[in-house]
Amino acid sequence: MPDSNAPPPFGAAQTDQRLPLAGLRVVELGHYIAGPFASRMLADLGAEVIKVEPPEGDPHRGWGARLNGHALWFSIHGRNKLSVTADLKSEEGRNRVLALCDRADALVENFRPGYLERIGLGPDVLRARNPRLVIARVSGYGQDGPYRDKPAFGAIGEAMGGLRHLTANPGQTDLPPPRCGVSISDDLAGLYAALAVVSACWGRDRRQDGRGTTIDLDLVTSVFSLMEGQLPEYGLLGMVRQPMGASLPSAAPTNTYPCADGKWLAIAGNSDLIFRRLMSCIGRTDLAEDPRMADNAGRCVHVTELDAAIAAWTRTLSAKEAQDALEAVHVPCSRLYDMKDCAEDPHFRAREMMLDVEDPLIGTAVPHPAAPFRFEGIAPRDMVRWAGPAIGAHNDYVFGQLLKEAAE
Repeated sequence: MPDSNAPPPFGAAQTDQRLPLAGLRVVELGHYIAGPFASRMLADLGAEVIKVEPPEGDPHRGWGARLNGHALWFSIHGRNKLSVTADLKSEEGRNRVLALCDRADALVENFRPGYLERIGLGPDVLRARNPRLVIARVSGYGQDGPYRDKPAFGAIGEAMGGLRHLTANPGQTDLPPPRCGVSISDDLAGLYAALAVVSACWGRDRRQDGRGTTIDLDLVTSVFSLMEGQLPEYGLLGMVRQPMGASLPSAAPTNTYPCADGKWLAIAGNSDLIFRRLMSCIGRTDLAEDPRMADNAGRCVHVTELDAAIAAWTRTLSAKEAQDALEAVHVPCSRLYDMKDCAEDPHFRAREMMLDVEDPLIGTAVPHPAAPFRFEGIAPRDMVRWAGPAIGAHNDYVFGQLLKEAAE
């Protein structure tokens, strides 16, 4: 088995100019999900990401299922990154971070607001040494406002941002509204942070003064930003959107319908043309010709009737039979996939969304989801260069060779 502390072959990977962010250096002071997710996106795109961990490692290294003592999730979460260790409570550790930030394009951090300032690593200190530094700060509630000092995790972002209210089934009072099933508010804030970092670096490099900027992102407002037309609906019409289960109040028919084999089929017959094809397929041309259903607004009013008609048809077929029939007439639909379905589906495979990445820590190849980006001339495998490394695997390389070369 390869030495788990050996650095990856940086030369070719870090200078591959086909990767759009090749040459961008990012320091990650992140833990758990949101900050590291942002830097993982940047690393997949070719940035040199240096993940600074406490001596005991990112707590996320212990999350989820394990194999040979190592978390499988971290194989993905830490991929394409260099791992170094620094104790931020010590002067030596802080000096190491300062030296890295002196030579970086961007810093991504997701500590509680005020923490970096308290230990002498606030934006004013960092940018006094490196005026070009872009600093992305991801937190639960943001760097200001009355809730800035409150703790938060992903569930809080879903709850306060308005998403969890919508995931309940109408009239259900005995069970709590379910969460998304993944850390959606962390991931969303991370995606926004990655986009903001790239945008800020672009703007900095175009400005005459070349100064970096500070980006303030939080879990709650990242979720809130996804609430579509709900704010103007409330502000101008006094409407508060209520849970709709598997349907949407703004489009019909679109829902998830029961099938004869106990499985479910998602169907989206939103447009007028698709609606008519759907009704013809299920043998309800009378509804397609009904003036009440002539447009989306009318169908939303009569959605209960439409859903009942569609469900009456799907209940007579297996999910696959219903999907085949609808796809034959170009109606968007899909069975509800679990991970086994995703991993075995020929379309995911044709799109090279599953990559076997050798992981020396785990001792075998680990299936990774490929980055969703597709760039001309770049294979998905080119964007995943190595799995999440051991704690401090690159201390010698980064604090020795890399910083020495940068200082010369």
